[in-house]
Amino acid sequence: MTRTRRRLPARPVAALAAAAGILGLVVVTPPGQASPRTAPVAAAAENTATVFYWTKTKNWAAYKLHYAPDGGSWTTVPGVTMETACTDWVKKTVTLGTATGLQATFTNGSGTWDNNGGKNYALGTGNITVKDGVVAHSDPCADTGTTPTNKATVYYSTETLGWSTANIHYQPAGGAWTAVPGVGMQAACPGWWKQEVDLGTATSLKAAFNNGNGTWDNNRGSDYALGAGVSTVRNNVVTANAADPCAAQVPDTQAPTAPARVTAAADGVSVLLTWDPATDDRGVTKYQVTRTGGTTGTVVTDVGSTVFSDTNLAERTAYSYTVKAVDAAGNVSAASAAASATTGDKPATPTTGKPLGTDPRKDPIYFVLTARFNDGDATNNRGGSQHVKAGNAANDDPMFRGDFKGLIQKLDYVKGLGFSAIWVTPVVLNRSDYDYHGYHGYDFYKVDPRLESAGASYQDLIDAAHAKGMKIYQDVVYNHSSRWGAKGLFTPTVYGVRDTQWSWYYDERQPGFEYDGLTIDAKTGKSYYNGDQWSTAEPTGNTCVNWGEPTQYTSPEGYRIYNCQWPSPTSGMFPKELFHQCWIGNWEGEDSRSCWLHDDLADLNTENATVQNYLIGAYNKYIDMGVDGFRVDTAVHIPRTTWNRRFLPAIQERVTQRHGAEAAKNFFVFGEVAAFVNDKWNRGSVNHSAQFYTWKERKEYDANDAKAALEMYDYEQQQGTGSQPTSTNAFLDGNSYHTPDNSRFSGMNVIDMRMHMNFGDASNAFHNGKDSDDSYHDATYNVVYVDSHDYGPNKSSERYSGGTDAWAENMSLMWTFRGIPTLYYGSEIEFQKGKKIDCGPTCPLATTGRAYFGDHVAGSVTASDFSQVSSASGAVATTLQQPLVKHVQRLNQIRRAIPALQTGQYSTEGVSGDMAFKRRYTSGTTDSFALVTITGGATYTGIPNGTYTDAVTGDVKTVTNGTLTVAAPGKGNLRVYVLNGTGRIGTAGPYLK
Repeated sequence: MTRTRRRLPARPVAALAAAAGILGLVVVTPPGQASPRTAPVAAAAENTATVFYWTKTKNWAAYKLHYAPDGGSWTTVPGVTMETACTDWVKKTVTLGTATGLQATFTNGSGTWDNNGGKNYALGTGNITVKDGVVAHSDPCADTGTTPTNKATVYYSTETLGWSTANIHYQPAGGAWTAVPGVGMQAACPGWWKQEVDLGTATSLKAAFNNGNGTWDNNRGSDYALGAGVSTVRNNVVTANAADPCAAQVPDTQAPTAPARVTAAADGVSVLLTWDPATDDRGVTKYQVTRTGGTTGTVVTDVGSTVFSDTNLAERTAYSYTVKAVDAAGNVSAASAAASATTGDKPATPTTGKPLGTDPRKDPIYFVLTARFNDGDATNNRGGSQHVKAGNAANDDPMFRGDFKGLIQKLDYVKGLGFSAIWVTPVVLNRSDYDYHGYHGYDFYKVDPRLESAGASYQDLIDAAHAKGMKIYQDVVYNHSSRWGAKGLFTPTVYGVRDTQWSWYYDERQPGFEYDGLTIDAKTGKSYYNGDQWSTAEPTGNTCVNWGEPTQYTSPEGYRIYNCQWPSPTSGMFPKELFHQCWIGNWEGEDSRSCWLHDDLADLNTENATVQNYLIGAYNKYIDMGVDGFRVDTAVHIPRTTWNRRFLPAIQERVTQRHGAEAAKNFFVFGEVAAFVNDKWNRGSVNHSAQFYTWKERKEYDANDAKAALEMYDYEQQQGTGSQPTSTNAFLDGNSYHTPDNSRFSGMNVIDMRMHMNFGDASNAFHNGKDSDDSYHDATYNVVYVDSHDYGPNKSSERYSGGTDAWAENMSLMWTFRGIPTLYYGSEIEFQKGKKIDCGPTCPLATTGRAYFGDHVAGSVTASDFSQVSSASGAVATTLQQPLVKHVQRLNQIRRAIPALQTGQYSTEGVSGDMAFKRRYTSGTTDSFALVTITGGATYTGIPNGTYTDAVTGDVKTVTNGTLTVAAPGKGNLRVYVLNGTGRIGTAGPYLK
């Protein structure tokens, strides 16, 4: 994906100068290197900067450099004129005096600006290039007419990386490394970049490559060894004395087609822009969106997808947009037809937040079905078309009952339990007959109004949680939409007859009425109106086979069923470019990733660029709001290649762009890779096993995503379970912590399905989980739970009912073993134990594992800190006295106080005992070493000598011979002996005593 760059008009000089003091260039350490390598400081006499600016994608009539030496004043707007340097480049040499760099922006002198998305460019000294928002250090116009005695010509392939530029960071043998990020390479031909390196007297060099924005390829930490002559580097393979990979390629001079069907829609002071992908003989790499209107002049923004959200605009102002397409060679299309939108009023609350950005392993997770947790606003409750049939009406229990207001009101309850992260079910507007859970997404760009209230929007929830030091993990769905498709992408029209049999369901179309799940249509009295979906006349462009013809089938009520009456993948109702066209036949087969799961879930063709851009644009909105991570629903039903190529890099790019590199590093993505067996690999299929999704690809596949998915599936199936990557990231080296190797991490962590499946018994879960840990990228990030909104252990369809002692034992294991403990709402009081988790509309929700919980937290509650409740009254006070509540409160206290239990690696080497292990985390001045045993006794040998203190009882043991023995604490109880520990943590409870 191309990093978005916003071209904004100049601010007043004083404001620019103030900004220059706080905006700087972030230097990212190249992978495998201890710190950035820096060039020697230039002599005072040479303290100038020659700034080269790339012109090919701008086509401005003039180019001016507006700058301020660090610590100095800005030039007068619009700056100084730049001069022609060589083809596609202009330059300007400026004197810096005693400054060691400068802040800069660029303009055409007529109101169009490039100021690096509002951050200004932070530039150093010497030769500097600025090309499409990327800063590098080189002279792109240097005379290469004299061939050096020893020269290396390096070609680097980015065809599978998606980079829009490439730098080479190198060191001639015996010489010094270039300054980070290295030298900007020149585009040679599509997918290839080229740089000639003068080796001087050397005959070889070491090299690493990067995209100029912090993403590195340093040959998995080993750097590349290259010789003189021509070398190619492609997918970690070096070919010496290679042929010119671009020799047979004709230069690309053909521009893409102009983007079509540009639409602009205003929402408050934001405008959402969408368009159809442009076509090009060699591929479009980005789009240029030009905005006019308001008082800011012309603004040009580079966009990597076909969706763009323009935010923080002026109120009640008309804006016009055009879009151009750009290919890898820099050819620019004609402008699209203009699209216009007029903004409304600015929301009373801020439109964006910021994630907390800390290590996710420190935050135990409380999982809520928002619509079933707590009702703060009865006016947004909705029962839907199944309200009576499901039996919910008789219980006065509408499916949409809980909301964000109710969750905000009970944040102190969750914090009082000790949880610092909340996983909420999908928030996007849903559309189906029974959609309270959120997994039937219809408008992915809109928060479901049935969850929001005045003063309690989704943004309010995020901000309120952050104010209490709590994270929000949003459940997201990339695999499928609702049965009615996805608004803005495609929604089907189906055949319907409003006769005496069907009028109850086929609503009469109401012009101007738009479904939002909440608003009630005055004519029908329904909030679940569907008049916009039905037609007796065959619509223009219909692809559904045998439109409106009667079949031999009838409904359960005896009504005749017609063709094209109900959404289906095999009817031709959905375009094959955007949706898959089959039903799943084998849940562990390739078709599980390319067919529908259910008629409520229209399976998106995620290998299609239009679908990808729709989803990326949608979830960018929630990243911008400041959520702390995504729980990915049905992740296994999308090929790993698509995750690794498209969605995961897009998430990282957007978080980095909006919130910074540290926030991106800790933005927590954990996928549901459902595997319902008790073995390490799901029925021997690596493609359908949770750990498989934590890894990058290990070979190159076809550039076409659909072909790549099949190639990868076949290749990995042939490799089998015995030839998969392994890792020691979760394991101690003896008693020592070691730095994890993240070079092969895909960007997705996973729910620990194997432990989940085996939690009918804690010991079984422990040994099964431990057995799989070498096949995950890093099992310390696994999300661990006993049961959820889908299943209990062993694929049980009921909420866990193993008993309070067993629950306590399970919790003791989850809170001390590797991974992130997660609790499904209500399990702290064994809520609905043994009840069927989900029976759809065939039984009342009140009788299921998704029952309404608000009655148990009614009243007031105030948390003074995590696990600390300062006051409580009403039903919630009674809830807080329950034995498992006391247990989880103290477990959270203990885990929060001992770094080894949060982020440590573990080992069972030298440890006897059933559920016993040692954990350690070392970083800087922190060295946390803990010995844990659950329920039973244990002996630890070969451990460091010293003083160990039990965090549960305060007992102190001094080890002088490397051995420590612990007596059995009892069912559900545990011991945590900490080397140089501070003493007992918390007070004794029903289990921890």
